[in-house]
Amino acid sequence: MSKLHLFDMDGTLLHGSAAAIEISRQLGLDREIGELERGFAAGELTPVQFAERACELWAAELTEAQVAAAFEGAPWLSGIREVWADIRARGERCAVISLSPAFFVERLLAWGADAAHGSRWPDVPIRQTVEPSGILTSAAKVRIADELCVEYGLTRADCVAYGDSQSDAELFGVVPRSVAVNADHHVSGLASFAYAGVDLREAYELARTGR
Repeated sequence: MSKLHLFDMDGTLLHGSAAAIEISRQLGLDREIGELERGFAAGELTPVQFAERACELWAAELTEAQVAAAFEGAPWLSGIREVWADIRARGERCAVISLSPAFFVERLLAWGADAAHGSRWPDVPIRQTVEPSGILTSAAKVRIADELCVEYGLTRADCVAYGDSQSDAELFGVVPRSVAVNADHHVSGLASFAYAGVDLREAYELARTGR
């Protein structure tokens, strides 16, 4: 039977970081984005509010070249391409679902993901305002997972989720197998397995074998 492997990005595939942090670093806005990240983690900002404020920070300067540099220089886990190649060689599927901007998330398609879904932030260079309906939430991750299941002829019972934080909790609650990757308390108690480290191959092995 085939499976669908669902990966979060920020804090999961990206070790100890997030797309917004890496992009802001290119603009010298480390302190400013750090404040927004802390507010979001504390529940003081909704995903829409976070996107609006981040876009305000980036609007004057952000370029496609800086987004590319942020992506290429980010602290990715080792073994991502190898894991996704193995998944596809087995006739299975892999997808990334992230609250981060789609213009960053979708770059992972080139690494072998079958699908990559992110929030619809304004295009770069940012000249438009955020459209709230395009910003994903934790509930949207479940919705997108269900849509992918329909597309691939699978069900939730065929899914494996990999995540690290509160935005993954709803997804972890509806799939039978999950791996908490460098995770916080929001998902560690929900996960089938827990992994701490910097190599996705090891987390993937846990999902496959339980060891």
